[in-house]
Amino acid sequence: MASTKEYGAEADDQTASTFSLTEEDHTLGNALRYVLNKDPRVSFVGYSIPHPSEERVNLRLQTTGLPARDVLKDGLQDMMALNDHVRVTFEKAVDDYKTLQGMREMSVGASGRSGASAKSGLTHQTLSTDTK
Repeated sequence: MASTKEYGAEADDQTASTFSLTEEDHTLGNALRYVLNKDPRVSFVGYSIPHPSEERVNLRLQTTGLPARDVLKDGLQDMMALNDHVRVTFEKAVDDYKTLQGMREMSVGASGRSGASAKSGLTHQTLSTDTK
């Protein structure tokens, strides 16, 4: 996110603001809207893209009492924690898959014969070409 501009912050009511996030699109806008909607301090959140050729998201946030800026910061931190969790879970799943594949390859190699391995479920077929 290159820059953020807050509209409505100068007013006495800091619980409602519109934030303009430049160099962003639906990827951040929709994810941030989803995370903020889960927050009980939020009474309304929505976003819009002014024009498809503009890389800008306008995010409208209304809270139940806290300043909108603080709730937005918390929402962004929650998104970062969620992304970290997804990354760690994905990396663990990839490592588990690679370990399982390595075990399958070892069991095929340890049998000492080519063809089907009952343990791994892998088969080896040889194609023959008859030329006369």
